[in-house]
Amino acid sequence: MGISAIAWLLVVSQPLLSGALPTPSPPGIPSTSTATSELAGLTVAAQGSQDGYSRTLFPHWITQSGCNTREVILARDGTNVVQSSSCAATSGTWYSPYDGATWSAASDVDIDHVVPLSNAWKSGAASWTTADRRAFANDLTNPQLLAVTDSVNSSKGDKGPEDWKPPLASYHCTYAKMWVKVKSVYKLTVTSKEKAALVEMLDTC
Repeated sequence: MGISAIAWLLVVSQPLLSGALPTPSPPGIPSTSTATSELAGLTVAAQGSQDGYSRTLFPHWITQSGCNTREVILARDGTNVVQSSSCAATSGTWYSPYDGATWSAASDVDIDHVVPLSNAWKSGAASWTTADRRAFANDLTNPQLLAVTDSVNSSKGDKGPEDWKPPLASYHCTYAKMWVKVKSVYKLTVTSKEKAALVEMLDTC
């Protein structure tokens, strides 16, 4: 491998300076007042059991508009994204609002389920049909899917806002509004600690 090729690999595996790239804005993010009202309307309850949970019970990524959901979100949230005939993102840039990093390789980007599948399972989705869980895991209508730095997504795992918040504090407001919207749309419950954390984040708006 030549020096130029090695240098290119080093560049694409490192975050770029964020510059003037726009922050991704998934559909359906409510206003602060609406999110506050929706949060007040959520049922507060202890989390249900993890028993029986499997990611395979939330089929993803399904084909939508000719591409799988991951590729749809990469195209939606990226800038100057070029896709191959099979929808794979071959070039583009992605700004991760969780940590403020910008990436030029799609392999450095994960599609986060804002409300993790495991959290949904324990807050109501265990009783859903497979079709309902498929819709939840591939939702393009509500702010449930977001392109973010892969390592940050891994650090989040299946944690709720009581245990994990985006490293970029300036995004806490938007994150809380997205979380509340998804839980409200799908009539999922929240724990008392989860609700308190959401209230705290909405207070930063």
